Amino acid sequence: MLEAAYADWHWDVAWQYGPEAITYRLSARCGEIRFLKIAPPDAYPSLENEAERMRWAIDHLPVPPVLESGSNADVSWLVTTALSGSDAVDPRWTADPARLVRALAEGLRTFHEAPVDNCPFDFGLDSAIAHARKRLEAGQIQPARDFHPEFEHLSAEQALELLARTRPELDQLAVCHGDYCLPNVLVQEHVATGFVDLGELGLADRWSDLAVATWSVTWNLGPGYEELFLSAYGVEREDERIDFYRLLYDVVS
Repeated sequence: MLEAAYADWHWDVAWQYGPEAITYRLSARCGEIRFLKIAPPDAYPSLENEAERMRWAIDHLPVPPVLESGSNADVSWLVTTALSGSDAVDPRWTADPARLVRALAEGLRTFHEAPVDNCPFDFGLDSAIAHARKRLEAGQIQPARDFHPEFEHLSAEQALELLARTRPELDQLAVCHGDYCLPNVLVQEHVATGFVDLGELGLADRWSDLAVATWSVTWNLGPGYEELFLSAYGVEREDERIDFYRLLYDVVS
């Protein structure tokens, strides 16, 4: 169906995560650009959930408009229009990492200004840990595959026990991205102008984004920029919160 609908468009792979989760850049002869994301119907987060979140977020944040989404027994799909800018791993931005880090921090602060009162999506600690426990019971948490080096010494059971033991009090509730990493932020003129991959958007402590965002800065730009990110966002470093939310990130998906 999708092949027929876009038979006259040029297809390029824009991003691929494993053999079945692929995002295509579709180019029409008239110059119009769309993005088509496909994934298995049982993938987490589901593309249907992502489409729902994007339709809510469009009134509050610079996210791509959803053109269509759907699912059948074999595949789920999501089609959006393109936003201006290029992702934050583009060499034109990473060539000036300090400037990029400031832009990313300011972008996250803007994201967290979205209204919490009418956000219908919850991924606070009760929801996130319950989701992780279901994954544990289903045998879906595989430390060798899922955990970053900081946590690879833990078993899945130990990771959940550690989360229960070190659970922090809420600092500040915010509409969180859920995966605020460099590839998921669009930049234009050294300003964060758009956000993608919103399948885990929801209400959570802002540190769930701050912990992952600073992690991503190190992954993509090298060490030495985490403090700049936190300073540009406007918070002081809290190592216990960062450690907790990074481990949580590893066990929820």
